[in-house]
Amino acid sequence: MKRLLLQIAMLAAVVLLFAGFNASIYVLLTRRLSNNFSDTSQAKMVDVASFLPFEEDSDLARIETEFALTGDLPVLDGAAALVPVYASIIDSVYPAGCVTYDGGVFSDDNYYGENFAPDSKMQYKNTVRGYKAIVDGDTDILFCAAPSAEQRAYAEEQGVELVYVPIGLEAFVFFVNRDNPVDDLTVDEIRAIYAGDIRNWKSVGGENRVINPVTRLEGSGSQSMMNAFMGETPIGTKSPLALFGGAIGFSFRYYLDDMVDNAGVKMLSVNDVYPSRDNIRARTYPIVAQFFAIYRADNKNENIPRLIEWILSEEGQALIEACGYTGLF
Repeated sequence: MKRLLLQIAMLAAVVLLFAGFNASIYVLLTRRLSNNFSDTSQAKMVDVASFLPFEEDSDLARIETEFALTGDLPVLDGAAALVPVYASIIDSVYPAGCVTYDGGVFSDDNYYGENFAPDSKMQYKNTVRGYKAIVDGDTDILFCAAPSAEQRAYAEEQGVELVYVPIGLEAFVFFVNRDNPVDDLTVDEIRAIYAGDIRNWKSVGGENRVINPVTRLEGSGSQSMMNAFMGETPIGTKSPLALFGGAIGFSFRYYLDDMVDNAGVKMLSVNDVYPSRDNIRARTYPIVAQFFAIYRADNKNENIPRLIEWILSEEGQALIEACGYTGLF
């Protein structure tokens, strides 16, 4: 009996020891560096089903126009953030019935629009696979941000010349959890954070928390833009404690503000300028980027220049604005 009581006491002591250890780790480390930016930079997939052309309940911009395409309809594809743009274009000037998809339901596993039928004039491969598709000739017009060096190299290796036509403006933005007291960073501070030179929010007026600078998939539109933003400054390695720290992420304004419903985050001002549409139009926000309609120079489809000319017209630019982006003029 005494032996049994001794064993129970020893077991209880071990349990208390582990409980005490875990409590101390929580107090000394986890609570202090807890990720008050939970979900701040979690990947959010686009619900493509919300942007299907010719569907009454689709969340598309619609304008009155007499322009209409017939005949050899260009296949349109693009980045996640530009799905509303090219879907609205199809809805406005393409004939009904040209967009078809298999399966009917866009599941969580259908990240890249595999449910679109092969003959559908709307596709969705996103940036990485979209650039390959335009080079390989599977897509006629790609709606995307500027390509990465690797994507340009792939086109050159295949002997393909791509034409990049600017069709609108967008802000490249940085965001944090809404409870983060930091509302503004300078361009130099952001570069220093991603270079690994600034590792604590306290250094930029925030709380005493490690910074977790989150990056995106290499070759994605946002990561390519980030690499361009960093210039010759390489993205550094994170602090070993970054996983427990407060995150900062980056994206394009429309994708973050209009397409992804995440009330837990806020966009930062950069150099004391907030990325509003007025500031984008005036180019006072310091990181304004063009987005493009991209096609192969050797593509003989006569509807490609006709469609791009319309996108650059007053009507087309009004549609860009109605989609939530900023027109060129």
